[in-house]
Amino acid sequence: MSRGQKKVYHRRKNYFIEKKFQAKFILKFCLLVIAGGLLTVGILYFLASRSTTVAFVNSRVVVKTTADFILPILIQTVAVVVIITGLATIFVTLFVSHKIYGPLYRFKKVMEKLAEGDFSEDFRLRHSDQLKELAETFNNMIAKLRERFKNIER
Repeated sequence: MSRGQKKVYHRRKNYFIEKKFQAKFILKFCLLVIAGGLLTVGILYFLASRSTTVAFVNSRVVVKTTADFILPILIQTVAVVVIITGLATIFVTLFVSHKIYGPLYRFKKVMEKLAEGDFSEDFRLRHSDQLKELAETFNNMIAKLRERFKNIER
């Protein structure tokens, strides 16, 4: 690196681009994870309620439905799985929402400049962003508009 040049780091400082959109996006997937956990507990409890289990509890023989024996363990296990899966879901949906909403946010900024008559900026996406075909079409439109305005100015 030559003198006077600064190394540029592109670190994300703001994890929420559009808080309302991303919060709804994350919430929907988390609710899906919770619903899956509740459905799992319900189905296993129902299936286990059809059988009986005999066990020794404090030196006494206890006969209960299998569902009554496994329910506390089932709830604890599913709660841990839902929490871990829920946290993973939050991070994954936040990441995915950036890949979708990030380009839309940049589209908005470029369109605002176009509306002000500034045709100098092209629309650029990161290689991992979505909406690449739309970006290419948008850049073609900007190039054609630039050309038309150059022809008008002549």
